[in-house]
Amino acid sequence: MSVLNQKLEWRYATKKFDPARSVPAEKIERIIEAIRLAPTSSGLQPFELLVVTNDEIRARIRDVSWNQGQVTDCSHLLVFAAWDDITPERVNMMFDLTNEVRGFRNEGWEAYRQQLLGIVGARGTEANYQAAARQAYIGLGIALVAAAFEEVDATPMEGFDPEAVDAILDLKSKNLRSVILLPLGYRADEGDWLVNLKKVRRERSKFVTEIK
Repeated sequence: MSVLNQKLEWRYATKKFDPARSVPAEKIERIIEAIRLAPTSSGLQPFELLVVTNDEIRARIRDVSWNQGQVTDCSHLLVFAAWDDITPERVNMMFDLTNEVRGFRNEGWEAYRQQLLGIVGARGTEANYQAAARQAYIGLGIALVAAAFEEVDATPMEGFDPEAVDAILDLKSKNLRSVILLPLGYRADEGDWLVNLKKVRRERSKFVTEIK
């Protein structure tokens, strides 16, 4: 088994974190950098990451997250927040950044800019948000793998009230909407019913179809 698959076999959706253990800053930064480097459609990066360590704010988020203890017992709480719309300003910002970083303008790239502006303009605000939210899930996948490599436990959580979390974090003022939570930390020695259970996945023959 490869190192990658060993790490993925090790990880699981931690149900109980040890609140006394904190993830070292360097590990958190490597996980964040992996998320920043995640691929996104057209390179737009249409989501942002909030790293919440404030105890009071996390307690308020727990109240609107089915009272799940991971929110407050973890070391760091990551909130993936997608753009509420893929606006022309945001598209142009990323295309201009690309030109600046690469140091030149490409005719084909500029033609694609105009094509994309037409697509997102016709699609509408809610459809653009949904598209951005799907890109946030790519970042989530990268985060889970990066955390596993760091031997940091992580639990992706959709069980929360997005509008309430948006209000707690004042996301509307940033034109963002919360998509998913990711507590990071270390599993507790006791109290997690899932920790010693075998990982259950369908076998390859029932999961993969090869079309030749």
